[in-house]
Formats: sequence, C-alpha cells, structure tokens
Amino acid sequence: MPLQGRGTRLQDLGDWWTFLILILLVIIFSITASGFASGQNFVSTTVSASNTIILAIAETFVIITGGIDLSVGAILGLSGIVGATVMQNMMMQGDYPALILGVLAGLGTGIVAGAVNGFVIAFMEITPFIATLGMLGIGTGLTYLVSNGTDIVNIPPELSTFGDAVLFNFLGIPALLALGLLLIAWFFLTKTRFGKYTYAIGSNAEGTRRSGVNVKAHLFKIYTLSGLLSGFAGVLIVARLATGSPLEGANDELNAIASVVIGGASLFGGRGTLFGSTVGALVISVLVSGLVIMGVQPYWQQVTIGVIIILAVYVDQRRYRNRVLK
Repeated sequence: MPLQGRGTRLQDLGDWWTFLILILLVIIFSITASGFASGQNFVSTTVSASNTIILAIAETFVIITGGIDLSVGAILGLSGIVGATVMQNMMMQGDYPALILGVLAGLGTGIVAGAVNGFVIAFMEITPFIATLGMLGIGTGLTYLVSNGTDIVNIPPELSTFGDAVLFNFLGIPALLALGLLLIAWFFLTKTRFGKYTYAIGSNAEGTRRSGVNVKAHLFKIYTLSGLLSGFAGVLIVARLATGSPLEGANDELNAIASVVIGGASLFGGRGTLFGSTVGALVISVLVSGLVIMGVQPYWQQVTIGVIIILAVYVDQRRYRNRVLK
C-alpha cells in the first residue's frame, strides 16, 4: 500500500520551488509596490490568507484522494450566513449565548453539507466534480434564501473584537487559528493511519480496498472534514468582517484549488503536502496584495489566478505522463 512518506518525497522539490516563487514575489513587490513591506500590510495579507489556507487544507485532503471539492466556497458562505443569522436572532438572549449558538450553527452547517457531499460521492458513487458542483449551486442558493440577499450586521461585538485582534503587533487571530488548524491537519496527514489511507486511496483506491480499508467510509470522512473546515472558515470571516454577507465565498474554491495545485499536489491523486498547499495559498495572497497596492484592477487578479491554475495543471499533467511512461 502506498504510504504518506512516498508522497512526501515526490513532493519535496515542488514544495521548495513554490517557496522560492513566494520569496521572489515578496522581493519584487517590496521593491515595486510602495507600502507592501510594511507591518500593517503583513498583518493584512496574513489575515486575508487565513481563509484561503483553511480551505486549502480541506482541498489538500480531498485532492490527495483523487477527488475535488468545488463547493468549499459555497459552504463557507452558507455557514457564515447561517451562523450570523442565528446570532442575530438570539441577541435578545445575550451576546455570549448568541455567539456560541451561532458558531455551533455555522460549524454544523459545514458538517452537514460536507456529509452530504461525502454520502453522494462515496455511497451513491457520483463523481466528485459533479457532486460538489451540485452542492456549490445548492449552497449558493440557500445562502441567498437564508439572508434574503442582504448583509446581516447585528452580531455580537465580542466576535468582531476577536476577529480583529492582533498579537504582538504582527499576527492576527485568524492567521493564528489557521496556523493551529494547519498543525493539527499536518499531524493527522503525516502521523496517523487516516493520513496513510488518504494517500493510499489516491494512489490506488482498488488496491487499498482489497487490503482491507473501508474506502467508502474514508471518503465520507474526507468530504465531511472538508465541510467542517469550510464551515469554520465561514464563521471566521464573519468574525473578521463583523458582517454576514451572501457574497462571501464566491470564487474561494478557485483560490483553494489553485493553492493546492501550485503547492505541487496532483489532481490525479496520491500526491500532495500541507506545506506546499500553505505556500501556494501565501503565493496567491501575496500576489493579490501586491497587485492591489500597485493599483491593478481586481478583474485582472482573477485572470492571473486563472492563468496560474492552467499552468500548474499543465505541469502536473506532464509530470503524471512522465511517471506513467517510466
């Protein structure tokens, strides 16, 4: 059975190339974009990257199994709106009860949506692309139905204070939470059977099944985990913005997938690391931050990310073909 160590060795070179690209971007923007190297921009960039990193963690587990989750952005948006709505409706009961119930509602929404994805993919045997594309539509529609297409602004002030907090003048709470989740995810992916089975399924699902692993149950867990992380990201963005917006999460799945692919994971499965995905997320965040400071229109940011995805997938395909030919 292919284990995690093999996937990690295959990824080492790709990870470091991505890291060098990140360093190069930081140097270029520090020279060309006035204010990019400031402490304030560092905090802003890392906080903005926190949601992308959390979604990239989710996508890393999914993509290593050979699947894909197009619904992480929609689940983020739906979870944030559900959480914010519960908080708003419970404010009469006190700020802290409203906050706790709202956070639980947001996380619960993510878990349910992820579990639906997992059931449809693992047990109904619908391809991940189609299943999660359907959930993207469902999640987006429910987000607008729950919110009536308007922002939800009446949330406990304690949540927004928490989301805005900065430690030691350089590390925002959202970035710290993303780092904590990253370390936990790294442990499960590299040090447990859960991680070994994840790599094994992506390398050879049938062989893994014959070795005694319940592949369907594992895939169900993977997509449920993806939903949970997306729900967490949805609650976190409400804390950051002090608002629940139906627009949040739009196109976030592209940034997450791009992060994982840029980080060297293979869309064919069996290969990928959380280090690479995190660096990929930082590459995107630094790129967006630099372009904003330079005054580049937001539309060009999406064009740039789209081009990066195409190039990264092209490189992945070439690597895969070379491995097959060998």
